[in-house]
Amino acid sequence: MIDPLEQMIRHEGGRVLATLVRLTGDITLAEDAVQDAVVEALKRWPRDGTPHNPAAWLTTVARNRALDVLRREARRTTKETDARLLDQVVLAVGEHTTDSMVRDDQLRLLFTCCHPALSFEARTALALRTLCGMTTGEIAAAYLVPEATMGQRISRAKKKIVTARIPYRVPADHELPDRLPAVLAVVHAVVTTGHHSPAGSLDARHDLAVEGIRLARLLHMLMPDEPECTGLLALSLAAHARRDARLDDAGEVVLMADQDRSRWRHEEIAEAAALLDHAVHLHRPGQYQVQAAIACLHGLAPTFADTEWSQIASLYATLERFTPTPVVRVNRAVAVAQEQGAEQALRLLDQLVPATVDRWHLYWSTRGELLERLGRKDDAVHAFDQALGCSPNESDRRFLLRRRRLIAGEGEHPT
Repeated sequence: MIDPLEQMIRHEGGRVLATLVRLTGDITLAEDAVQDAVVEALKRWPRDGTPHNPAAWLTTVARNRALDVLRREARRTTKETDARLLDQVVLAVGEHTTDSMVRDDQLRLLFTCCHPALSFEARTALALRTLCGMTTGEIAAAYLVPEATMGQRISRAKKKIVTARIPYRVPADHELPDRLPAVLAVVHAVVTTGHHSPAGSLDARHDLAVEGIRLARLLHMLMPDEPECTGLLALSLAAHARRDARLDDAGEVVLMADQDRSRWRHEEIAEAAALLDHAVHLHRPGQYQVQAAIACLHGLAPTFADTEWSQIASLYATLERFTPTPVVRVNRAVAVAQEQGAEQALRLLDQLVPATVDRWHLYWSTRGELLERLGRKDDAVHAFDQALGCSPNESDRRFLLRRRRLIAGEGEHPT
């Protein structure tokens, strides 16, 4: 479990990093300075107490660290760039850090990371690493790739920003369309990781879900007539509304079919439905609007039995035309199983390329559930064994073990 102090520092760190990048214009320098500030905070705050404004404290310490580095470089060399950066940071030392400035800084950094000169994969990975404080391992898990591969993407993206002299700013209106898909993908990944942490408890990264919704609101405010921004906010709210029912009092996973719907935040679902209605009336459909429609159908159903599975399965088929990914296909199979049966759903899974899903435990657990419904218990047990081999988070691991033992007829055992 993440220490509350460390969690708070990690949450504030993304905002502080955005401010430091604005001041220095150098992501690597800013990252090093913020890391030094975090180390200092972990030493001093447990002893002296958490400051009234943690973000301002971290920003001040990190800015001083960056100044020290630039002064050393200026003394060691006569590079014009070093002198310019030093002047820039010195002039900014007296600036007062306000909430509005922090929000603007994060938005600038998000759009900087999503510059079209970078590959789509590199844009999203870099933004998640720098802006949102996600670890390389968390990002790799979100995209179903090895951690080393993701680390290389992030490193190359940082170098490209320096060599291509990509400016740190919110792009002009005419530049937004080229960057918006990657920006939306980043925010969606942040919210998704917040709902389903790659490590520890299922809700170990709840802070990311909150941060993702905040960023989605910023984008909606920036572009209120862009339906995909509105759709993403609606999706984020509708999914986040179920947070209190995902785990029981013992911290065990509760599937949607068994969740206590009185614990859902129905006011958030209502807000999501209203936002979706606004987006749909703009007549420019997109993947986030479709996902929001699915989430709202789940949220508005009085019971699991009342869920409109036929409509949800149809929406997933539409979503797959927008974004034909293994994640969409697996979720579509779940809906099809409810509407048409396990055999038809299993056919959908069989069409996936194995290499795209072999590392994803939710593919294997879904497959195991379908096989169990068809009476193929040995195959189902094998599928759950494969799922357990995919390094799921601790909550999912315990759930998978319970299901595997139950299907295998072993009964309940300590986890």
